[in-house]
Amino acid sequence: MDTAGLFWAFDATGLGPGRSHELQLISDSRRPLCDPWTLKTFPDPQDQPARFRLLIYTCAGGHDALTGRDGQPRFLSLARRRRLLERGLSFQPDAVIANGDHIYWDLRTKNAKFLGESPRGIAFAGRFDRRQPALGSPNEPVLRRAAGPQIAELYETRFRGTPVFFISDDHDYFENDEADDRLVTFPPDDFMLRMARATRRLYYPEFLPDPNRPPGLPGSSPLDRPGGVSECFGTLRYGRLVEILMYDCRRFLTLTGPSAVFVPPETEEWLTGRMKDTAVTHVVNVPSTPPGWSAGKFGEWYPDILDNQGRLGTSRPKPYWQPGWAAQHDRLLQACSAMQQRIPLFISGDLHAIGEGRIRRTGSADLRANPVISILSGPIGTSTDGWPSASRGTPALPPSRIEIEEMQRPLEENGFLVVDFTPDQITARFFKWNVNMPDDVMDRLEPFRTTRMSRTG
Repeated sequence: MDTAGLFWAFDATGLGPGRSHELQLISDSRRPLCDPWTLKTFPDPQDQPARFRLLIYTCAGGHDALTGRDGQPRFLSLARRRRLLERGLSFQPDAVIANGDHIYWDLRTKNAKFLGESPRGIAFAGRFDRRQPALGSPNEPVLRRAAGPQIAELYETRFRGTPVFFISDDHDYFENDEADDRLVTFPPDDFMLRMARATRRLYYPEFLPDPNRPPGLPGSSPLDRPGGVSECFGTLRYGRLVEILMYDCRRFLTLTGPSAVFVPPETEEWLTGRMKDTAVTHVVNVPSTPPGWSAGKFGEWYPDILDNQGRLGTSRPKPYWQPGWAAQHDRLLQACSAMQQRIPLFISGDLHAIGEGRIRRTGSADLRANPVISILSGPIGTSTDGWPSASRGTPALPPSRIEIEEMQRPLEENGFLVVDFTPDQITARFFKWNVNMPDDVMDRLEPFRTTRMSRTG
């Protein structure tokens, strides 16, 4: 997968559904390179399993070589992140979703001087040359030093028996979503796109082909990848019990005013079509950008921004924000609410918080007949000045154009979510931890909140 021969991938074909398989890496001389491990294939798409368990979190990235504005480690240490993930894995999930911000190495935004362009970052990894390719140039070893410790050294081999799905968000393109007259970071420029694609190529897999997902969606079926895979839009299908729709809201973002979108029209058509299809019991939306809350930043569904008194609202225009984004948001939430015999559920990340709400209105659309449930899954790696209230001047708050009942106001603490699916119910268990607690508390974390959602039909 790279020019030095350090990264490899394999594609095992002909495996039956719902079976356990033993895998092992061996050398050319048949010498074992590691102990064997077990990986189980998912059920056949037409099977009806009794249950499915998902572990989901966001913002697991962070480099131990970087420090914050106060000189302290900017992110939760790798050792602590590993410990949180170990606790999540102790619940034996059938699959894992890591929703965005797998790396933090911004190069041009305001925080770049604390990240990729910091003296410590440059001393550790070197500098990128935007004129050169990501791979096969001096950029390649810089990429390995910048991204490798945040992903390979975090996951190591502890997830090798559990399928992990990675959704990209803004920092995975090596920038924060910011916009002013000096720099508008999204949609990504060519260098950002090359770096994001190279990082995925080396460190985390594309989404596998799905017969219900058109192979020609943007970001799908690239000629330098296996046939039918997608880099941006994916499906986690577990028999006829659950289908999870995962989508990157950054790569194809547009700045075209009323017609602007976060995901292309073809992708929106696929998402709404899957929500209308009744073949699967549960359909869940997992976008990289959450509905329900705002922190006043550029790349949100909502127009809210801090005013001169530090209040979040729409008293002044948000620079470069596009009204088409809110229009697409409304269409997606309406399609989700229209699933009358299903639980209309979104699970998102990005905002570095744990939260839950019921969205009853968005814009002029009345969703009270089947309010959309929005959950913030919790961040793994956030620490010090990475919380919204520190870096953005406000915690995550309900935006002005929606009506939401906050069942759990966003908490700025580390944590994760364990979700159980059965034919009649979805149960979400929320876990949290913060740096004021002893580290060994992570080993015995129990849910501080449990939400049970039942089907209406």
